[in-house]
Amino acid sequence: MSPDLPAALRLAADRLLDGVARKGLAERTAKISSGYRGGATSRAVVTDEADAVAYVLSRLPATYAADAFVFAELERMAPDFAPRRLLDAGAGPGGASWAALETWPAIQAATLLDSSRPFLDMAAKLASEAGPTLRNANFLRGDLTAPSTDWPQADLVTASYALAEIAPARQAETVQALWAATDGALALIEPGTPDGYRRILAARETLIAAGAELLAPCPHALACPLIPPDWCHFVQRLPRSRDHRLAKGADLPFEDEKFSYLVAVRSAVPTLARTARVLAPPRVAKPAITFKLCTPAGTAELTDVPRRDKAAYAWARRLDWGDALP
Repeated sequence: MSPDLPAALRLAADRLLDGVARKGLAERTAKISSGYRGGATSRAVVTDEADAVAYVLSRLPATYAADAFVFAELERMAPDFAPRRLLDAGAGPGGASWAALETWPAIQAATLLDSSRPFLDMAAKLASEAGPTLRNANFLRGDLTAPSTDWPQADLVTASYALAEIAPARQAETVQALWAATDGALALIEPGTPDGYRRILAARETLIAAGAELLAPCPHALACPLIPPDWCHFVQRLPRSRDHRLAKGADLPFEDEKFSYLVAVRSAVPTLARTARVLAPPRVAKPAITFKLCTPAGTAELTDVPRRDKAAYAWARRLDWGDALP
């Protein structure tokens, strides 16, 4: 699945720039970035439509790319999974919903849940350029820090870049509520930082205790074998448009978005067998390719695929960071 924004979403984002001063856009982007780095929530950082526009142009392409990566892996590992209902919790401007609809166009009903009115209004504005499922979505005001049994049940539930805004002591309760709303698969995506990984790791423990089946990236439900300061994260490269570069004050025509994630499924969802996963960029040398792997046995280890083994080397050359072994 492409990390690029869908054409309709890209067009909707471009239209947001009509009448917007580029200088003011960059200043708002810097303010938003500073707020998030300082631990502020979206309700404190994104206070009006202009802030939401700045977020869409500066951050939506990267969060969408990470969501697309995760959903593509869920689709690969559960090829018969065909969600009809979507709950996008902590939806922001709706990037995860767009990525889900790109992956599973047959989704018939979507609920976008967020506590930020500017974000919900922006999500609805962008969705006006989408297909009928998003155009007719339920844009629901709700707070992830106060889990509710009123959240709608869904085949696919996702919380993308949302757990960071919940106090650590409250995150388990939120994850439990998200899992309770899940009839098929739950996808959690966080920034690929040590803190983001710790939130994913805590959610992993909560979901295992709740009886969830881990699908990805973990090939096992044993203790994570990584030892700090090492942490589990992946990367998605995406192109930057001119306005994206301007909003971020960046020169490079691409961006590497690092993220950590977890996908859990109900036992009724048919899935492929788990295999070892590549945890870092492969090291290519003359005699062999070296992979850092998380294995189904619950270990993290280095494995060499020698050049002389032509059959194995042929598939090894196609493997990248984040891939599962055939």
